[in-house]
Amino acid sequence: MRILGIDPGYAILGYGVLDKVGNRFQVVTYGSILTDAKMDMPSRLRVLYDELKQIIDTYHPEEAAIEELFFNNNAKTAIMVGEARGVAVLACAHGQLRISEYTPLQIKQALVGYGRADKKQVQAMVKAILNLEKVPKPDDTADALAAAICHGHSAGHDRIAKQLASLNFKM
Repeated sequence: MRILGIDPGYAILGYGVLDKVGNRFQVVTYGSILTDAKMDMPSRLRVLYDELKQIIDTYHPEEAAIEELFFNNNAKTAIMVGEARGVAVLACAHGQLRISEYTPLQIKQALVGYGRADKKQVQAMVKAILNLEKVPKPDDTADALAAAICHGHSAGHDRIAKQLASLNFKM
């Protein structure tokens, strides 16, 4: 299964593409999409969409894992990040990807085993699980890879549960 992980943002959108083969992950690519603060918001959203669509067209992921927004005290920032997140969902939908969404708490739980883990702990686990020489930078890129790993760990369980449910089998 090829997974595209996304950490949405309008200034920096982190992404990571992983292959999950058995219980192991193989890194395909990762990075971030940057937008210029001098650009108006519609232009920034177009850049995010165009570049994310190019990543989808180049690497052909089957599924996407997108981090859900956490509550932000600044309503304007939350709305702008929400718009960027919407663009990411749209790019994935146009690419025919199955989209799953995960809260930061779910991602931390999946990687570290503790939902209140700090950023450094999550980054250390991303580095270890993917056998990387160093923690991916910026933080948004590591967060996107964490979302993809979280999905890789939970996607199989979700599919089995749905298959069993379709057979009226209770877990």
